[in-house]
Parts: sequence; C-alpha cells; structure tokens
Amino acid sequence: MKSNELREKSVEELAVALDEQQLNQFRLRMAKATGQLANTHHVQVTRKAIARIKTILTQKQRNG
Repeated sequence: MKSNELREKSVEELAVALDEQQLNQFRLRMAKATGQLANTHHVQVTRKAIARIKTILTQKQRNG
C-alpha cells in the first residue's frame, strides 16, 4: 500500500492492516526458514509496509 492510501484510513483500519501485515510477515519468515519461499524479497517488502503503517498510525495518534 502507498502512504497516500494509508493516510486516508482511520486508526482502527490501520490497526487491522498492521495485524494483517504482521501475520503475513510471520508466514513469510516461516516459509523462508523451511526453504519454501521462492521470492525472498517479499519479506523485505512486508517489513517496509509494517514500518509505513506504524509511522502513519503514530502520526495520527499524536495529532488526535
């Protein structure tokens, strides 16, 4: 997701998106560890998406 799309979401929607991305990250890490993940770059993409969501979530919570 792009930052502009995330900024339009509410805090609750961002929390749900964060949970989904963290679950996806766990699944990707397990697949990578067992050698089942062909596209290992998805781990980094997911990590950056989590960071992006957390940043916007923090900004929204501080600004009210």
